[in-house]
Amino acid sequence: MHRRYQHLSIPTEIMRSVVGISEAGSITKAAKLLGLSQPAISSQIKRIEHAVGGSIFEKSANGSSTTELGKLVLTQARKILEANDQLLLLRGTSPEDNSIRLGLSNVYAQKMLETMSKADMANICIYADNSAEISKCLRDGFIDIGLFLSLTDLPPDSSIDVIGQREDEVTWVRAKDFTLSPGAPVPLLTWPGQITHDLMIQALERKGMVYRIAFSSPDYHARIEAAKAGVGLTILPKRLVPAPLIAANEYYLPAPGSPKIFLCARAGFREKNRKLLDDLLAKFLAI
Repeated sequence: MHRRYQHLSIPTEIMRSVVGISEAGSITKAAKLLGLSQPAISSQIKRIEHAVGGSIFEKSANGSSTTELGKLVLTQARKILEANDQLLLLRGTSPEDNSIRLGLSNVYAQKMLETMSKADMANICIYADNSAEISKCLRDGFIDIGLFLSLTDLPPDSSIDVIGQREDEVTWVRAKDFTLSPGAPVPLLTWPGQITHDLMIQALERKGMVYRIAFSSPDYHARIEAAKAGVGLTILPKRLVPAPLIAANEYYLPAPGSPKIFLCARAGFREKNRKLLDDLLAKFLAI
């Protein structure tokens, strides 16, 4: 193509971001859905807004909504993507060729990476986060399959199939050289809103024990490193305690409750992804 026409072409990736924001309701959710960073999507939107000469999204109470110009852009974006997908079908591409969006609780991500080959994960897009977020993303349609912990049974949802569930025994963990002075508050490594946080707080408060937050971070690996450094205690599934941490069986620590591990999939994914679901059942829910 002649150089003077190059600036008039808008990549389909930008069209997909426009549609993604409209359907997800916000740039943050669209970024997770599309596997992009928020700055990347924001840059794409600025580029198309410059091309069409105005704003196509505006902030609303629920996230982002399309402006009048945005509605026109969205209509054309969907037409462009439909034409693009129709062209790809000429070479035999089918819906099954799309990546499977697998959401994992952080505590299970390492085992997933250690036990599955590159070939097994070739068609999988993995999203790791805390269990509450994985459960929410599954309900909202941003992932196809979810593996996560829950303190309660899942409420009925016609869009979600529960593939398997069972109790997953958890334990306090510590560094080998960690010690606690008699009467001192129990130092916790945690992040509010997560399942393990609730388990620790509930167990200690049931026994009337004093505790303090010694390390707080949403980063699971940072909390593990803090545990290895002897900063404090945290809770993990008993079968997934990483070396060199050990189970803390001190008499003064109250037994935490037993959460359930759930393997769930969006309706319709059970049969299309039977092998993957069977692998996940064997690796994480087998007794």
